[in-house]
Amino acid sequence: MLEKAGGNWVSGEKFFDREAELNALMERARRGAHTLLTAQRRMGKTSLVRETLRRLAETGEFEAVFVDLEHAADAADAIAEIGIQTRRAGDLWGRVAPLFAALKALGERIEEVGIADARVKLRAGIDAGSWRREGERIFEALAAHDRPVALAIDELPMLVNRLLNEPEGRRVADLFLSFLRKNAQTHKGRVVMIVSGSVGLEPILRRAGLSAHANVFPRYELKPWTEEVASECLAALAQRYEVGLPEDVRRGMCRRLRCCVPHHVQQFFDLLHEDLRRRRRSAAGPDDVDRVYRNDMLGSAGQIDLDHYEQRLKEVLGGDGYRAALEILTDAAVHDGRLSDDALERYHARFAAPPDSGPAGGVSNVMETLRHDGYLARTDGGHRFVSGWLEDWWRARHGAGFVPACERRRPAARRRRT
Repeated sequence: MLEKAGGNWVSGEKFFDREAELNALMERARRGAHTLLTAQRRMGKTSLVRETLRRLAETGEFEAVFVDLEHAADAADAIAEIGIQTRRAGDLWGRVAPLFAALKALGERIEEVGIADARVKLRAGIDAGSWRREGERIFEALAAHDRPVALAIDELPMLVNRLLNEPEGRRVADLFLSFLRKNAQTHKGRVVMIVSGSVGLEPILRRAGLSAHANVFPRYELKPWTEEVASECLAALAQRYEVGLPEDVRRGMCRRLRCCVPHHVQQFFDLLHEDLRRRRRSAAGPDDVDRVYRNDMLGSAGQIDLDHYEQRLKEVLGGDGYRAALEILTDAAVHDGRLSDDALERYHARFAAPPDSGPAGGVSNVMETLRHDGYLARTDGGHRFVSGWLEDWWRARHGAGFVPACERRRPAARRRRT
């Protein structure tokens, strides 16, 4: 049964819509095709991937393994996490555990040891010099299983970004991505990978000059809900929680958001429902939507979720790139969500990349990330915010006192000496 917004992924009866996307991912897996699942934040990538794995396993066609690399610091962490998560996949664990002395030493106690303890023991035996060898053994065990294995690797882009920020980061990232690419090709049809993350992998690889590694993972874009689907979701939630929510009110909520990201739709309903309960009312009107949007969605209740948009930009773009992104987005926000091509040209000049910066430098890289990750979209004569909610929040947070690029004086030309 559909429930209000929460921080976790959903599955089964709580999974709303997305049947077309589920069928597409399952069909790809059955063909043995790997997938790079791409979308902006909170679009429901994790829920979609987990539900895909659940259904593939439920049919008996695949063994399913889900790996989250959000907290992985290096390649050895990633290999240990892939190995340890096979424990949740039935008899697949019986093929992986005997490969490692640390796990064999547990003997009959291996089933009593929790995931966290087993992870520590496994990780202790994998280091910078052995992760590729141990990783090959794990993939060979997966490929030798009775059924093909659907292996989902979440937050791979964040791990790659961390690797790139370390000494010799490009070399290490290249090695790890080469390892994944090799195993994706070697075990094609036996191990099917679905790669995803809260930021885009392709812009990160392009900045590092490593784009070729993405070729083995054809992209599949998860798009926002249409206004019609979002309104249907709100209607289902209203029925579940016995809230009067007429169609014009539901449409008004969707138009406030503009981009109907599933989590944002459900969060809006959650805040509206709580507001009505405080007021001891059971039905909402347009004035309630306006009040909740202004006081709650743009207030502290929405702060954590929207702060994460900024945090991810800092992590992915770094200092100079983040400063450029901050100004560009603020410029768009104070101009009714639009950034003209003329303004963008001024930012190209203002944040010009050093000649030796290679593919990582300049505003072009920043704009690719902002487009790919759903902040801005190309439109006639410039760009505009995709999300009305993010636009309004960005304006409130950064707009005060900001002078747009087109209103700044161009630097005076230096006089030629005679």
